[in-house]
Amino acid sequence: MLVEIPRWTNAKMEICKEEYLNPIKQDIKKGQLRYVDNVFPHKGYMWNYGALPQTWEDPNHFDKDTNAKGDNDPIDVCEIGSLIFERGSVVPVKILGILAMIDEGVLFLSKILFYLGETDWKLIAIHANDPLAKDLDGKSTYFLRF
Repeated sequence: MLVEIPRWTNAKMEICKEEYLNPIKQDIKKGQLRYVDNVFPHKGYMWNYGALPQTWEDPNHFDKDTNAKGDNDPIDVCEIGSLIFERGSVVPVKILGILAMIDEGVLFLSKILFYLGETDWKLIAIHANDPLAKDLDGKSTYFLRF
C-alpha cells in the first residue's frame, strides 16, 4: 500500500491522479482543504490510510452488491497495525477483509433503498511484518479476547 494519511494525522490527503507523477496532495472540497475531525480520545485517523496504486474503481461499472458505480479512485486501504508510517511510504500488507462503503449518500423511498453515491471499497490490512500479522486472518477471533 502507498500511505497517504499517517495514523494520528488530520489532513485528508490522496493520490492526485490528474497530475504528472501522481503526487499525494491535500483533498479540496468546495474550495476548502479537507481535514478529518478528532474523535475523543483520538486525534485524526486511528490507522494508517492509503491506497493500492495501479488499481481502480471503475465509474462505469455498476456493482450488484452495492447498487452503485465505482468512485474512479484507487482501492483504499486501512492499515491497522502497531506502527505509524510516513506519508508516501510503500508498505507491504496482509489483507484481512474488505468493507463496501457508499460515498455521498442514500435515499430511502417507499420501502426501497436507493444508493445515490459511488462504491468506495476499503481493504482492511495489517503490515506484513507486524507482530500481530501472524495471528490475524480473515476469520480471526483474536480481538474477541479483549
